[in-house]
This record gives sequence, structure tokens and C-alpha cells, in this order.
Amino acid sequence: MENTGLPELIPCLDVKDPQFDGVVVVTDSVAKLSGVNDNLECLKAPLESYHQVDLSFGKEVTLIDTDVVPSRRLIFSPTGPLNRDYDDVRRFADAGSKGILRAIQAGCKHPLLVRPIDDSFPKAGSVTTLGVLQAVYVPLEIREDVPDKCPKISKLGVWCNDLKRVTQGIDLANGLERGRIATRDIGGSDPERMAAPRVEEYVTAMFRNTSVKVTVHADAGQFKQEYPLLSAVNRCASKVDRHCGRLIFLEYEGEGKVEKTLFLVGKGITYDTGGADIKAGGVMAGMHRDKCGAATVAGFFKTLSEMKPKGIKVVGALCMVRNSVGSECYVADEIITSRAGVRVRVGNTDAEGRMVMADVLCHCKEMAVDAINPELFTIATLTGHAIRAMGPKYSIIMDNGPARQLNTARNMQEIGDIWGDPFEVSTIRREDFEFHTGKSEYEDVLQCNNAPSSATARGHQSPSAFLIMSSGLDKHGIDSKQPLPYSHLDIAGSSGPFPGVPTGSPLVAMAAKYILPRL
Repeated sequence: MENTGLPELIPCLDVKDPQFDGVVVVTDSVAKLSGVNDNLECLKAPLESYHQVDLSFGKEVTLIDTDVVPSRRLIFSPTGPLNRDYDDVRRFADAGSKGILRAIQAGCKHPLLVRPIDDSFPKAGSVTTLGVLQAVYVPLEIREDVPDKCPKISKLGVWCNDLKRVTQGIDLANGLERGRIATRDIGGSDPERMAAPRVEEYVTAMFRNTSVKVTVHADAGQFKQEYPLLSAVNRCASKVDRHCGRLIFLEYEGEGKVEKTLFLVGKGITYDTGGADIKAGGVMAGMHRDKCGAATVAGFFKTLSEMKPKGIKVVGALCMVRNSVGSECYVADEIITSRAGVRVRVGNTDAEGRMVMADVLCHCKEMAVDAINPELFTIATLTGHAIRAMGPKYSIIMDNGPARQLNTARNMQEIGDIWGDPFEVSTIRREDFEFHTGKSEYEDVLQCNNAPSSATARGHQSPSAFLIMSSGLDKHGIDSKQPLPYSHLDIAGSSGPFPGVPTGSPLVAMAAKYILPRL
């Protein structure tokens, strides 16, 4: 059995079921319990009674001792107001997380979650359940090294007013959460536990005997010949066996005729020292999280393997490389010819993420030319500017011309809002291409300037132009005979806090767009 720490999810229609040692109610109002199901009427009296003696009721999580439920523990976790301009479905996830953590504090090991039903938020129940599961995640190192701390809860009952509905909801939650666990495991684990060779071990074990095919490239000579930009970043780390890079390809093809093909390229920098342009002043801490883009790709494939959508083919690439510093590290001013034949001048070795993805994106572009209804994506914790521009909780998506015609970014934003996995939309402009155009006759493309992205105008938009130019995707725009839709996702903000646990974003939104409609 997989050691995921995921509690057993149990459908429940009776809040008085004695197998549960606590009942967690998530809603914005006790009145919402009326008319939903007679089974919940019993909860109203103790909640309303407590309201009479505590003015903070409805503003924070409350634990009530009552004999209405066998465990005596009734936890009310309010969402707060839901009707203001700026309220969104994430209030349910926040309330679910706070409620379950209070239940754990009270000693619960198998609590029951009363899922909310709210007509204004059609996915409120699923979003709440996912919020609870985010809160009970146990990091991989703890599961392996301190097993007595795992799991935080052994079972989670999920109440709904319809058995079929709650059972379907549990299947959905299991599929999404198993993907998010893989994403958090790879993205959040320390730089030795998830160095590139150990990512290979984790991924290979995860997809053994599943519908996902795994192909691993580890030869430095192959990297130099086929992925020269990635090879440059890997050059220093390749001298240390346990840090040597891996390019891991994943492939899934669902049953039936293929109607859609996705290509996902994930940045997997297992540790980012900044290279020769070293990160100084204490800003290197947390750079093991620079692999969350590749982690998202792996997690997406885990959800594919669990849910088995039909009519879709997905090719993923995990670009697992350590940006080390030393006598073999690549340096600014080097000129490297990319897989697409583009001469790239290195401007800053701390812009390594775009380097490891560009040639792999070129490879995916070559495959996409012959694919059915293709879409290409790069997913990366790429820039500090993304956080400066949009804040720490939002993924950013930007389309090339063909993807804009498909409305990819706007659709992703709409779906993300429904599922509590939000996106902000940025636009790739002509200034971004001008910024990366070579500044002398020596080079075609400039990789980066010398300033941090957070101090550079259009610091999160322009890297997408570099990726388009260096991969040869600029030959497949709206003006070409064979346009290819491409979108770049910068998840530096949404991937999660450090210190803290990765969020698994934007897996849920991506799954809602490309997997759930094909079940």
C-alpha cells in the first residue's frame, strides 16, 4: 500500500454515526442547516444555544461539548460572509482547513466533515473537502522518517444529503488529492531527498504497473547534443552523482479516439544556488521549492492514472536539474546554440529555469506538429516578479497568439475561480520579444538581463517570449501555416509558502479543465 498519509474517505449520511469521533460543520450560517436534510436538524439546537453565550460565534472556529453526537465534539467552522464583491469559494477551503485542525487539536482521529451546500458556489463541497485534505497532508520526510506522526487522521467521514453524490465526490477528491500529494512530495521535499536521481526513483515507483509510461534520460552526452541549454545548467551538478540531472518523460493515452493532446514541460530545479550569479544576502533558503513546476506535471499524471480520462493523450517532461555553483558552472556571457538552432547569450545564471525548459519545449513542439489538437504548456516557479505583481496565492497564465484564439488563459481563470485554484491572466507583448532580442551580432537571443526579475519591468511576462524564441515556437504563431497553441504558467506565488507546505496548485484547475470533462 502506498504510504501517502491520505486518510480513508468514508461516505456518510448520518451525523450520529458512532464510528466518528468529532463532527466538523462548515457553513456561513446555522440557518443553512435547515431544509437540507432532517439529519442535520439535531445540530441546530446546540449551535444556536452556544450562540447565545458567545458573541464570537460565527467569527472563529468553535468547539461545543454536546450529547447530540456520540463523540460529544461538535466543531463549527464558519466561512464568514459570502455575498460581498470579493468573496470567493476559497472561504470554504479555509473554513474546512481551520475546522479539521481544531478537530485534530481536540484529539480526533476519525472526524466527520459536514460538506456545505451553497447554490452560489456549485463546487463548495469539493473545495471544502480539498481544503481539509490540504490541512492533513503529512510531508514525505515525516512519513518516511517519523512514521508515528503519520497520519494526522486515519479516516475522514464526508457527509452529504445524497449517497451517490457524496460517493462521487469522494472518488473525485481521492483522484485530485493523490495528484496533489505527489506534487507536494516532489516539490516540498528537501534538496537531497528529492535530488534528480531520487525524483526518478519516486516517479518510477509511483507509475509502476499503471497507465503512465515513464522514460528517463540521464546521459550528459545526450543532454549536450539534444538539450544544450539544459546541459549548460547541469554541467556543474553532473560532476556529483547524487545531483546529476534527469529528464523524465511521462506519457498517458486514454481509452478511445484521441481528441486532445497536451504537452506539459515542468521546471524541476532541485536546488537553485543562482549559479555563478549566486543568490546572496540570505535569499537562497527555500530554493529546494524551485521544482514545483515539474512536481505539478508529475502530480497531474498521478491524477490521470487514478481517474483515467478518455480521448486524451498527455506528454509530460520533468526537467530535473540542480543549479550548482563551482568550477564547472555555466556563466554569464556564454553563447549556446539551442536545440532549435537559436544562438542564446547567457545574461544571468540565476535565470536557469527557462534554460532547462527551452530545449525540452522545442522537443515537444516537434512532436506537437504531428499531434491531434495539441496544446503546449510550460509550468514553473519562474520569477519573483510573479509574486510582486500578483501576490503570493495566484498562478499566472499567458498565451501565445494561437492559445489566445482558443481562449486558454481566460478559460483557465474561470475554471480556477470555480474550484478555488485561482489564476491571473497576463499578456505577452511585443516589448517582451524586443527585450530578449540579441543585443549584438554575436547572439540571436539574450537569455536575461542582470537585474532580479522583481526589479525588472515586465519581469514575469518576458521569460515566455524567451521560451518562444529559443524553442522555435515563434515559427508557429498565428502568422504561420501550422500555428501551435502555447501557454506559460508562472506558479512562483501559488505553489505555496516557505516555510510551509506546498499547495499543489495549479493541479486542481488543470484537472478541472482537461481531465474531469473526459471521465
